[in-house]
Parts: sequence; structure tokens; C-alpha cells
Amino acid sequence: MKKGVTIGGIIAVLLLIGAIAFCAWIAPKINEKLAEINDPIPEKPEETNKTLPPVKLPTAKQPQTTSEAERTYLALGNPSSARANPIFSNNYLLINNHYALSYNRSKAIPNWVAWQLTKEDLGGVERQNNFRPDNRLPKNWKNIFPSYYTRSGYNRGHIVPSADRTKSREANSSTFLMTNMTPQTPDLNQGPWEKLERYSRSLARRNNDLFIYSGCYGEKSKLRRTVTVPTNCWKIIVAVSRNSGIDSSTRVIAVDMPNKNGIRDDNWRDYKTSVRNIEQKTGFDFLSVLPKNLQNVLEMRVDSR
Repeated sequence: MKKGVTIGGIIAVLLLIGAIAFCAWIAPKINEKLAEINDPIPEKPEETNKTLPPVKLPTAKQPQTTSEAERTYLALGNPSSARANPIFSNNYLLINNHYALSYNRSKAIPNWVAWQLTKEDLGGVERQNNFRPDNRLPKNWKNIFPSYYTRSGYNRGHIVPSADRTKSREANSSTFLMTNMTPQTPDLNQGPWEKLERYSRSLARRNNDLFIYSGCYGEKSKLRRTVTVPTNCWKIIVAVSRNSGIDSSTRVIAVDMPNKNGIRDDNWRDYKTSVRNIEQKTGFDFLSVLPKNLQNVLEMRVDSR
């Protein structure tokens, strides 16, 4: 009798151990299946190296209307959703036949300026040097005159360079509007900033069509208690080979330079950064017309050339 009870107890223990082992084996399978039901496998995302249809630039002629200019110079997006409405006084959209910008009334400088640079924009016209107020601003807004910069220690720093618009007198003259100016130290303006401008024109001459955004951020002081002196100036250049589209291999150059003296001899490459970093510093949204996955690839990369 005792022998039978002992054998039965052993069998019961073995069955219990087997049941525990089976549960330990089956539980992960059940959890895995439940996870698949509750969190289905996402669809395969769009390939990031997909080539977009080419954005055609106006190589034969300059835009003739405001709507044409907006499509041309904001082909990759309006970074701050600027509007041509005085209500948006610190994000006021101004467009002419040669560039577009967002003007900040309280700072009396542009938030950003957008333009395209092609080899057709480069000609033999001399620098006009006709700095002047922009009469397109609303009538009750304060005009900024070139004299605001006199003896300030700062240059009237072009955002769209004069040398980027040498096809005609009108084009070059447009770059001397005070809405295209920002106070820059001589060493920034005549140092790495100017070196990058020259490099950009060399890219354009080699059959690259450049989409450019540029501006400044931060505040060190004000000229005449009106014009903000920024701490930093930035630029984003999207270089698209002529007759091609934008894809994950498209070159994007982004720089963020300090607005200070002592950097005249610096290489512009010393200040390379990512578009995403400039977005974080400014609050703007660049390249917004591109598919999100492609936008992420281009914005996270730091140029290596």
C-alpha cells in the first residue's frame, strides 16, 4: 500500500513539473502573438533615396510676378510661415523679383532671406552701393537708414550678397535695401562669411542650382536703440545638380557663425553644422515641402566635403 502511494506521489510531482514547464514554454508564445495583434507590423516606409521631380529654376528670365517669385524662392518652403500682412509685424513677408524674406519689425532686420543662385545670375554688373530704406514696408513702420550703422563698429552685412546678383543693375541694386541688411562684425562679414559666399558662387558656376536660406539669431545690443545686433548668423545651401532632383545624396551645407571679431582668417568649414541644429536655434522649419523621411535625412547630416 505504502509503495503504491509513493509511486503515485512521484507521478503527481512529475506531472506538476511537466505542467509548469509547459506553461513556461507556452507563455512567451502567447505574449508574442498578443503583441502582434495589438501592435501590427508597420507598413514599409517610403524609400529615403527616392529622387523627387526636379524643381525647375528660372534660368531664362527672372520671375515677373509676386506669385512667380514666391514659387521660385520659396520652392523648398516658407520656414516661418511668414505672411504679407502687417498684423504679422515680426514675421512680415516681402518678395521682389530677386529674393524673398521675412522681416522682423521689432528687430529691424530680417528673420531669414531665401533666394536661388544659378550661373545665370552671375554677370558683369558693377556693385551699385545704393544702400536705402525699403519703401515696401507699411507706411507707419519706422524706416531704417544706412546712417544707423555709421560709426557703430558693424558692417551693413548683406544677407543676399551683392555678388550673387550681377546679371542686371536692378538685380544688384535690390540687394542694397536695408531689409536685406544685418549688423555684422567686420571680421565675420569680410572673413568666413564672405569666403562661403565665394564658394557658393563657384558651385553655381559648376552647374549647380542653389536653394539658399540665411539669417541671424540672438541679440547682443541694438544700434540707435532700434537695429538688433545678432549673436550668430547662419546659412543653409541646398546644392542641386542641374537637371536633377533632390534625394538623400543631395548636398546640403549648413553653417552657424558667431558674430564677433577675431575670426577673419577662419575657414568657413570650421562652422559647419546641421539644418536640424539651426532649426532648434531659430524655431524655423526648413525643407518643409520634402517628404518627411527625406527631410530628416538631409537635416540631420553635417556636410563632409
